[in-house]
Amino acid sequence: MKVHLIGIGGTGMGAFAGLLQEAGHDVRGSDTQLFPPMSTQLEAAKIPVFEGFAPENLDWEPDFVVVGNVCGREHVEVVGAQARGLALESFPSLLEKVVLPERRALVVAGTHGKTTTSSLLTWMLQVAGQQPSALVGGVPINLGRGYLFGRGPAIVLEGDEYDTAFFDKGSKFFHYRPFRAIVTSVEFDHADIFADLDAVKAAFVRFVELIPPEGDLVVCADDAGAMEVSRAARCKVTTYRVLDSTGSEGDDPRSADYTCRVEAKRGRGMMVFEVFERGTSLGEFQTTLVGTYNLGNVLAALAVARQEGASVPALHDAVRRFLGVKRRQELLGIASGIRVVTDFAHHPTAVRLTTTAIRRRFPNGRLFVCFEPRSASSRRAVFSEGYAESFAAASRVHVGPLFRPEKIPPDLRLDPQALAKAISAHGIEALAHADVDDLAQSVLAEAAPGDTILLLSSGSFGGLGDKILKALGDAVMFATPEDLPSVHALCASYGLAPTIPGDTTETLIIREPEGAVVGCVSLRMVGPQALLFNLAIDRERRGEGLGWMLADGILRRARMLGVQQVYLVTTDATDFFAGKLGATTASVEEIDPQIRRDPNFVLGDRAVCMKIDPSYKRG
Repeated sequence: MKVHLIGIGGTGMGAFAGLLQEAGHDVRGSDTQLFPPMSTQLEAAKIPVFEGFAPENLDWEPDFVVVGNVCGREHVEVVGAQARGLALESFPSLLEKVVLPERRALVVAGTHGKTTTSSLLTWMLQVAGQQPSALVGGVPINLGRGYLFGRGPAIVLEGDEYDTAFFDKGSKFFHYRPFRAIVTSVEFDHADIFADLDAVKAAFVRFVELIPPEGDLVVCADDAGAMEVSRAARCKVTTYRVLDSTGSEGDDPRSADYTCRVEAKRGRGMMVFEVFERGTSLGEFQTTLVGTYNLGNVLAALAVARQEGASVPALHDAVRRFLGVKRRQELLGIASGIRVVTDFAHHPTAVRLTTTAIRRRFPNGRLFVCFEPRSASSRRAVFSEGYAESFAAASRVHVGPLFRPEKIPPDLRLDPQALAKAISAHGIEALAHADVDDLAQSVLAEAAPGDTILLLSSGSFGGLGDKILKALGDAVMFATPEDLPSVHALCASYGLAPTIPGDTTETLIIREPEGAVVGCVSLRMVGPQALLFNLAIDRERRGEGLGWMLADGILRRARMLGVQQVYLVTTDATDFFAGKLGATTASVEEIDPQIRRDPNFVLGDRAVCMKIDPSYKRG
């Protein structure tokens, strides 16, 4: 089957393209300018993309033309397809026809947390050996892409309540044939298509009614909207909640089917929490995710994973190793001692929860929040009051220009200047900016070592993250697939074996303002142990402390991921690792056999095996 996708660069469309290709179909698409992570994902999948829209893009005569919900009936390729007699489909309807008849659909829905929860569930089933398929509206870091086409019977779908296409104004998740479903929350959102909260609830009620009597619905016990729509279910309803530890009824492990209680911090950068299944403890779990709301996401995914037969030990392992989702509390890089973090949050509730979580993760220094009103809802004045109250955890807020304001009627349009004044009236200094460059210069003039800059946008924010990191100088950041050739070349210059990417491997790089990679280091995790390898610095930049910056950064990351012992092999840098990082000699026998078999674990004639406790306080 030949499929052409109009607007292939969207998160959902790009992931669907990859899923169709892995299912054996010939897939191509068209779009204007592409941005990571979708540009990276499509390039890695070798899916041809026509730049720009034109009728000629359909000359290859696809069987189906998939129309995104951003395309109107006058779109040049829609008109071209109709003129040629080509069949038009939305991606949810084609998914329903082509993929779902052979799969058991596990659908994650809700106003908040859909992408993280569906990513968690996919990863849990993957770690449990169930080989799921998946279609997620984001890029789970563990998977490196937003889709999977597995051999198992289940497919995890992120269920969106937004409308489907210009010829189908029903919600996308109406097409998803849910057998098991999660509803995390129900609030008013998507003000461009829903008149009010009752209209949103009606869509969720219809979705819940699609679950067959033999299926399952998992809902948050503390979300009034989710509990209300769950009353329409014909199936069994399972509840979850995060306990409040106040000694009230809300602290009773039996107050919902799945509950958890946060334990005291252990000093490794992880949230530690005990999970209860119908009052029975499943033991202590650890996650690098931040925020009580993310614990709720873990519980929701865990409940469905248990219904799918996942074992408790597999879930312990999966939760501990889950690295999150790109654009969700993602650390873009650290430069001049300043962290730059990005998140997709754009609803007032999500903005409040995310800003609070980042403040708690980085309690020292100031928190500068840069907010771009970009989504269809966030550009509307209906949410102005909610936004004004959502930045209480920030030190200062910078409101960016409204994205494509002409798309919103003037009488419904959010006023960035008025929003900045309203935020300031709540005690948080806020400034509105006419363009992204002005915003970047303003925040750069204020930020100092130890501070955090949080970018909140549902899009690229005009490249603000790159602008800030480039201006700050050499930035330590996570390597992307595009960086790997440069990493391999740098390692090869020292005779080191190439870094093999995988879901247990992380690579940090140092990128010069001009874009060149001048340093790298990798970490491969095996249970509580990890291998540090391929620490390499461009020879022209040696002696500047870049090696220490990278090693310190990767060891901090190891601590956050719960690694208890890091091993490495070196021939001529024992003094560096011992003096700067607290490394001591180690015997090969104490190392996990899987690490000893790793191609990057090379014991030459003069090689010394060393170990580092990631919690060691380095100077």
